[in-house]
Amino acid sequence: MRAVQTSDSTPPTDPALERLLALLSAWAQAGSWQQLVLSQPRAAPPAPRRVQVRPLVLRAVPCLSFVYSHPTRDETHNLPLQAGLDQVAELLHGSFRHAHLFGRDGEAQLRLSKKGSGHFRLRKTAAGASGPDVEPDVETGDPPDVEPGASPAHPVPTHDRQKKRRLTLDRPFLSHLGITNAQQQLVPAMARKWKQINKFIEVFDHALQRSPLADSKTLRVVDFGAGKAYLSFALHDWLSHGLQLDAQVTGVELRPDLVQQGQHIAAELGLQGMRLRQGDVRTEAEQTQVEPMDVMIALHACDTATDHAIHLGLRAGAQIIMCSPCCHKELRPQLLSPQPLRSIFQHGIHAEQQAEMLTDSLRALLLQAQGYDTQVFEFVSLEHTRKNKMILAIKRAQPLPAEPALAQVQELKRFFGLRTQCLEMLLAAG
Repeated sequence: MRAVQTSDSTPPTDPALERLLALLSAWAQAGSWQQLVLSQPRAAPPAPRRVQVRPLVLRAVPCLSFVYSHPTRDETHNLPLQAGLDQVAELLHGSFRHAHLFGRDGEAQLRLSKKGSGHFRLRKTAAGASGPDVEPDVETGDPPDVEPGASPAHPVPTHDRQKKRRLTLDRPFLSHLGITNAQQQLVPAMARKWKQINKFIEVFDHALQRSPLADSKTLRVVDFGAGKAYLSFALHDWLSHGLQLDAQVTGVELRPDLVQQGQHIAAELGLQGMRLRQGDVRTEAEQTQVEPMDVMIALHACDTATDHAIHLGLRAGAQIIMCSPCCHKELRPQLLSPQPLRSIFQHGIHAEQQAEMLTDSLRALLLQAQGYDTQVFEFVSLEHTRKNKMILAIKRAQPLPAEPALAQVQELKRFFGLRTQCLEMLLAAG
C-alpha cells in the first residue's frame, strides 16, 4: 500500500486520541460501527485530503476498507481488521487532526490542535431497531460472512452489496435446468443466465403491480420462443410459489426436442399449470381464433416476428406485453437520411442503430394508440447480450386518445421515407 505522507514532527500521544482509538476497537469487535472519516490533514498535497474507513468482510476475513481522497482521484486499500486499526492509529498520530466515528450506538468526534492536544466528544443514541435480515449471497448460495462476535442484528457488511432476488437458488426447477448443481449452488457458467432471469422477474413484478392484473388470483401467461424454457419455469415458480397465484404458464417453442425436454421436467416436478407446446408465433398469429392470455412475452423474436407477437397479444387481450426484439431488418432498406443526418448514417453501425431505434419507437407509439402505457429501455447489460432492449406495454385503465400517437407515427414515416411497417399493417388489416 502506498505510504501516506506525514509531517516531519509527530505529535505526542493524547488521552483524547487514545479514547477514540479504544472506542473504535471496541465497536469494531462488537460489529457496531459503520464509518470513520479522517479530515484536516497535517501535510500539504500530494497527501490525501480525506480518508474514509469502513468495515467489510472479504473471503470470511474481517477487514477495513480505506478510501484515500486526493484532489483528482481516490485510492482504495483493504487491510485485515487489526492491521487496519493500526493504520488508523498511525494516520491519527501523524497525518490528520480530525476524526468522526459513526456507529449504531452513537457517534464520536476527535479534534487535535496543531500542538497535539485533543478534544474528544461522544454522543450516544438510543438503541435502534434491528438491522435487516441476513440473506445468503445470491451469486454463490453461501451464507453471508459475519465477523465472529458480531451481533446478528448488526452484520458486518460484505464487500459487495447484497442483492435482493425474487427467486432463490433452492428452487427445484433450477437444478433440473442445470442452473444449479445437486447441492443447490449456482453453476458458474450459468451466472449470467441467472442474472437475466432475475432481472426479468424484477421487471415483470413492477409491471404486474402497475397493471389491471395487480389483484388477479389467476394469470394466463404465454411465452413465445421459450427455448429451453428458463424464463417460463421461472415465471411459473415465482407466480405460483412466490405470489401464491393460480399461474397458467405456457411456453411455446418451435424445436420439438426442447419442447419434450421442458415437458419432461414439468412432469417430473409435478408442476400444475406449467406446460410446453410446439408452435411458432407467426403461425399462431395467422389463426382466426387466438388463445386468450393476460400476459404475452416474446423475447428475441427476429425482425417482424416481434410485430406478429405484439399483434397476437393485442388480439388475445393481453394486459401486459413484454418484447425483447432483435434483427431489425424491415425498415433499414427503406430508410432515407435527410440532411443534415446523411453524414451520420452513412456509417453502417449508425444505420443499424437508427433502424433499431426507429422500429421500436414506432412499435411503442402504435401500442400507445391501442391504449397501453409503453416504455423502451435496456433490459440487461450489454455485457450479457446485445439483445438487451425491451418494449414493455401495460394496459391503461383509461386509454389516452389514439390520434396524437398515430400522428407521430405518420410524421416519422414521412421524415425517414418509410413506406410500410409490419405492426401498422397488421393493425390496419385487423
